[in-house]
Amino acid sequence: MAQPAEEAYYRFVVLFFNCLLTFGSYFCFDIPSVLQDQFQGNLTCPNTTVINGTVDCVQGLGMSPQQYNLLYAIYAWTNAAVVGLSGFLIDKLGNCFGVFLFSFLCVLGSSLFALGSHFKGTPYLLPLMLTGRLLFGSGNGSLTIVQNRITAFWFKGKELALAFGVMLAFSRLGSVLNFFFTQKFEEKYGMQWTLWGGALLCVLGFTSAIIVSMLDKIGMKQLGLDGTIQEESRKVRIQDVKILSLRYWLLVLTIMFFYNAIFPFVADASKFIQDKYSGYSQKEAAYIAGAVYDSSLILSASVGILIDYVGLRGLFISACATFTLPVFGLLAFTFVPPLVSTIWLGITYSIAAVSMWPSIPLVVPQATLGTALGLASSIHMFGVGVSNLVVGQILGTKSSETKIPLWRWQRMMIFMLANTISCIVFSVLLNVVDHRQGGTLNKTSKRSQPAGTGSDREPLNQGEEGHEDEEGVRTHSINS
Repeated sequence: MAQPAEEAYYRFVVLFFNCLLTFGSYFCFDIPSVLQDQFQGNLTCPNTTVINGTVDCVQGLGMSPQQYNLLYAIYAWTNAAVVGLSGFLIDKLGNCFGVFLFSFLCVLGSSLFALGSHFKGTPYLLPLMLTGRLLFGSGNGSLTIVQNRITAFWFKGKELALAFGVMLAFSRLGSVLNFFFTQKFEEKYGMQWTLWGGALLCVLGFTSAIIVSMLDKIGMKQLGLDGTIQEESRKVRIQDVKILSLRYWLLVLTIMFFYNAIFPFVADASKFIQDKYSGYSQKEAAYIAGAVYDSSLILSASVGILIDYVGLRGLFISACATFTLPVFGLLAFTFVPPLVSTIWLGITYSIAAVSMWPSIPLVVPQATLGTALGLASSIHMFGVGVSNLVVGQILGTKSSETKIPLWRWQRMMIFMLANTISCIVFSVLLNVVDHRQGGTLNKTSKRSQPAGTGSDREPLNQGEEGHEDEEGVRTHSINS
């Protein structure tokens, strides 16, 4: 009689609770974007006037644009510093260790961030909120690594792109609900309760961590793989990064430059829309900025099914990078309604996310997958952190009581264009190298699936040209 873990429904139950790990943390991540006016608003508004239904002074925490962007930069830098080591620790100590530790850090960081808002007008506000974002970044970035590792284990050779697409959709559901409801919640209950509500959602992730770790551990025992995986973990060394291939590093750089353009733009999109386009309230601007995540929420799963069916991941990566280029051109040099650009960007982002990240397990050895995912996240978040810092410098250091000049916004969009062009260049190089080394990324779906005793993953402890070893046997037993 087949064990439950051998049935298809079991891995989808694992996927459901795995998705809930980051639902609350993604909601929390972009709360500052929706409430940017409040974060950068004045401490007091003694002479407030209303002009055409718009208040000329917003009361808030008194942050400058540079301080506001630092909230995102420190999150990214923390990821860059921590997740590489986190991936190695997950490879050594296992998924259970990862989900408990990193989901707890998300709860702790979001709580400290909310606590900082109680110190408005004091020297303690910015250090407390930055420390909260630092801890939150340590947890959320690393939690994504173990989340991806669990998904890669259960769905490798099956519905891998679909599973990654569903994970992205769940995460972006948190972001979308943030853009739709946070502004309304803040108007009714205030900023402090809004931030504490986000921290409460992170508790949901901690609860899911308990469930998914149990399912993962029980499932591996039923498959008879728990002892094998522990033995493999003992063999993992930090020196194993030397066997990571050129394709891996080109893929990582492609990911970094793509996200360099996406995340910093979304962080400032609400303010940009209000400053450049007339007639948009803060709430409407937040809805339009959130369309990036709305699109990815709707499309991620279906795009994942398409890529699982078609294959050709490398070509999809290059195509979505190329089609992202006109978006920032429209935003920089035209007055085309911003909703067109944010929906367009959401479509290309959906394709990129379910093409890029599921490609990593195809080009690295299984035993170092956590380390490889950690390094990829570390490098791409380092790039995002630098981009946030550059954007903060471009937009200026003064309080946002008045509109930021359009020429500053235009320079920001040109910076996004430069990152997108760099992404295109590295994606083309990735396809060239992949073609020379067997075309793993651009195989059609039939050739991408394992046949017989073969494995569509890199060998366990060898480089790209290694022969099949015990990992091929292990992967085949899971697929059976």
